[in-house]
Amino acid sequence: MRAQKPAVVYLVRHGHSTANAKSVLAGRDFKVKLSKSGQSQALSLASYLRDVEFAGFYSSPLPRCLETLQPLLANHGGAIIEELLGVIEMEYGDWSGKKLATLSRNKLWRTIQDRPSLVRFPSGESFMEMQNRALESVRQVAIPGKNILICSHGDVIKAIVSGFLGLHLDQFQRITIDPASITKIVISGDSARLLSLNESVSLMPKEEINRKEDNLNLGGGSGR
Repeated sequence: MRAQKPAVVYLVRHGHSTANAKSVLAGRDFKVKLSKSGQSQALSLASYLRDVEFAGFYSSPLPRCLETLQPLLANHGGAIIEELLGVIEMEYGDWSGKKLATLSRNKLWRTIQDRPSLVRFPSGESFMEMQNRALESVRQVAIPGKNILICSHGDVIKAIVSGFLGLHLDQFQRITIDPASITKIVISGDSARLLSLNESVSLMPKEEINRKEDNLNLGGGSGR
């Protein structure tokens, strides 16, 4: 019996958003959209992936992800996006909508950086819950022998990568996922290989980078 060909999953983080520009932890705010830089990134992403054949396009239901994929869909014959609830942004609960600089002064911040497996956000989700539902969603939509694309969020993609590579969740903060970046994972049954990580297809304008918050590694940070 011949083994099935592996599935190739393209994990795309949404482009730079209006919340990234303000260094705010957006969470599941449906009012957050792409910034002008994010819109340019979406166009660069579409051009970069123009010739890749995809069997399916999936996305977090949040507008900043759906907006990121629109130019790409136009290059693929008007393909449709299937919303994938399991890869929606982390539920940050009471932390949602707050400035990252303010949150970094909270006692919980250090634990988030060093031992995220122990963290549940006030009135929100735990990192373990987020990782479990994201991994399950990716496994459900991966198609043997085909490429699929999933647009999601920084922390979610970091958790997916660490899960498939067998890393402890406490190590996932060592991974960087920039806006509009591509990470590729090959899935063969119960095993997985990382093909590329945080592959950036466009550069952020320098004025969009908040140097003071480069180390605020939550929710993907401020968007560098």
